[in-house]
Amino acid sequence: MTIIVHHLENSRSQRVLWLLEELKLPYQVVRYRRDPVTGLAPTSVGNIHPLGKLPVLQDGPLTLAESGVIFEHLLGQSDVKIGQPAELDNGRRYQHFMHYAEGSLMPPLFALLVLGRMGDMAGPAAADLRRSFSGHLAWMDSELSTRPWFAGETFTAVDIMMSFPLEAARQRGGLDERYANLNKFLRRIHSRPAYRAAVDAGGPYALA
Repeated sequence: MTIIVHHLENSRSQRVLWLLEELKLPYQVVRYRRDPVTGLAPTSVGNIHPLGKLPVLQDGPLTLAESGVIFEHLLGQSDVKIGQPAELDNGRRYQHFMHYAEGSLMPPLFALLVLGRMGDMAGPAAADLRRSFSGHLAWMDSELSTRPWFAGETFTAVDIMMSFPLEAARQRGGLDERYANLNKFLRRIHSRPAYRAAVDAGGPYALA
């Protein structure tokens, strides 16, 4: 059975395409454009999964939503081993950043997206949120001062998971030239052949 990725433009689902390219697994992409007014996925996505949110992955009889679950499933399907490292400290970092990407980074970035659509009236709240978010950026930048990848010396799937919040942070969360190590990380991932292949497969990606 062919793996099918239901992919929303400029979204978290870009990570799933990149993971599949790194794992060298064959797949098909079904592309969706955002609603021009709401910015949401089209309502037809609800026919695939009741929540109507993407990414959604179909693998034979399985229909999976949520990036973390999709990652776990795909990592078990490939001979390319970029999952949790066996070494204790690296394994703990892998687990931490795998949860941190969605649990700590994405909520304030989503809030900044909403506030940005509210115009000038939301300016003070957005400024306060960016000041708070700068603590995350400074900490992550310091983490990458001692190693090239989030789990250790070797590229793993958690670097794919961390890619989208960092790309979003560069767009709206204050990730600028002050955070040299995070910018080096983004340049490293953007130069990977599998990353470029995933962008080609998914279509234009404004956050790259």
